[in-house]
Amino acid sequence: MLHIPLWKRIVILGLCALGLLSALPNLFYARVERHNDAVVAAERAGFETPEQAADRALWPGWLPSGIVNLGLDLRGGAHLLAEVQVADVYKARMDALWPEMRRALSEARGETGGIRRAPSDPAELRIQIEKPEAMAKAVEIAGGLATNVVSLTGVGQKDLAITAEGNTLIVRLSDAEKAATDDRTMQQSLEIIRRRVDEVGTREPTIQRQGADRILIQVPGIGSAEELKSLIGTTAQLTFQAVVGRGTDANAIAKPGQEILPSLDEKGVYYTLEDAPVVTGEELTDARPDFDQNGRPAVSFRFNPTGARKFGDYTAANVGQLFAIVLDNEVISAPRINQHIPGGSGIITGNFTVESSTQLAVLLRAGALPAKMNFLEERTIGPELGQDSIDAGRLSSVIASAAVVVYMIASYGLFGVFASIAVMVNVVLILAVMSMMGATLTLPGIAGIVLTVGTAVDANVIIYERIREELRRGKRVVKAIDDGFSEAMSAIIDANVTTFIAAAVMFFLGSGPVKGFAVTLTIGLVTSVFTAIFLTRLLIVFWVEWRKPRELVL
Repeated sequence: MLHIPLWKRIVILGLCALGLLSALPNLFYARVERHNDAVVAAERAGFETPEQAADRALWPGWLPSGIVNLGLDLRGGAHLLAEVQVADVYKARMDALWPEMRRALSEARGETGGIRRAPSDPAELRIQIEKPEAMAKAVEIAGGLATNVVSLTGVGQKDLAITAEGNTLIVRLSDAEKAATDDRTMQQSLEIIRRRVDEVGTREPTIQRQGADRILIQVPGIGSAEELKSLIGTTAQLTFQAVVGRGTDANAIAKPGQEILPSLDEKGVYYTLEDAPVVTGEELTDARPDFDQNGRPAVSFRFNPTGARKFGDYTAANVGQLFAIVLDNEVISAPRINQHIPGGSGIITGNFTVESSTQLAVLLRAGALPAKMNFLEERTIGPELGQDSIDAGRLSSVIASAAVVVYMIASYGLFGVFASIAVMVNVVLILAVMSMMGATLTLPGIAGIVLTVGTAVDANVIIYERIREELRRGKRVVKAIDDGFSEAMSAIIDANVTTFIAAAVMFFLGSGPVKGFAVTLTIGLVTSVFTAIFLTRLLIVFWVEWRKPRELVL
């Protein structure tokens, strides 16, 4: 019969109360936002200024402080769609390979004769051999410089494709290495852009890869697209510095000529370094995920001739010492120098996984953008337009909710009131879930909420119509209500599953605004089913237990 155990009642009401508490910060958006910004700024700096303390006090620390982040179209900001010229990296690889290739071939000068670099396509290296009859030997020597491709799709393949035409040796990147290089280039570009944007403290930027060679950049709260282009074009500061000591005191005072910097991966660890770098990121030509002699993931790197000389001299004099790799005033790695490293090429070993070695390689190369970016689309959205969107979304939500409430009460009387309460709680739960997820609300997201308000009562309508049918068959009130909920369940599940499938397709195949709509629609589906089936039923049970009706007009 129509009965809900006490524990289930507590769970239903508890979830509603938790949702209300989690959504509460959105009513005090500006205060909570300043509180959150102050907390994050203090954590990054390691200390708190009086202004930050005042902002932090705007909201009690024991209350939830998660809020729905406003997207670009609501807050205003800049939108860029950039195309990364991945072919630029092929040229850089060939230019960096030429000195090694020249040195290796020069050692066999007696067989091959003189060599010189010939004009060629930027993505290939052409070397003319004085003695064409020694081409097989030259190909063999060049092949010795090839290494295995470090990617899942390129397992067992080499990174260089070497061919010969007459007296010309032709070296290109293999197809597998081009695919791996393109992927690393995009990862590096994403990492650099994300670090540059995070540096200015913008809120919830959207930085994501689109297709093979494009990056979508949306930064709320920034002044203009030109400002954003200038920001992401800034060169990151990458240095290689001598380690003096290692500790955990963030307030330690460095001696003259030294500095104390935090570790990126080791929380609470600080390194004391020599101010003057041994080499800088400008002298690093490449860094790639690799494997050491034992087959364990590692990171290989290469300097240009100037950097190679300085790095070789330093490692020869400091075997056994730590050597810090610093990016934007954070120590991203501090490997130990195990031996003299001549030639400008080396390998960083440690407790790496394939993923972590790839990430470190990306960070090492993050001193500058790896390739030129062409901006295909630029938009600046003013905050006034965003406020207009918020106001329009708020008005449409209020009108939609009011219309639904009026219709439900007119159609179902007291039960319509119960459905209206469930709709209001449903909206609160949507905001609560989005706040806890840290989701970003966009204008299409508001449309998803408005649509959810309109469709949230679908389940109630199905249930109430089933109850009406049961009452017409002469069943008692309690029995009719119980059977109405039971019989309507399959139709409710079918309707919501089909809508969920459509939302899932929009999320995985759509982009930007379409994804925002799909997220809010999916959250609304889950919360509307909860409020329609469980909360509405609980309200009806409370009413039945209180009034004990013998008749029901619905």
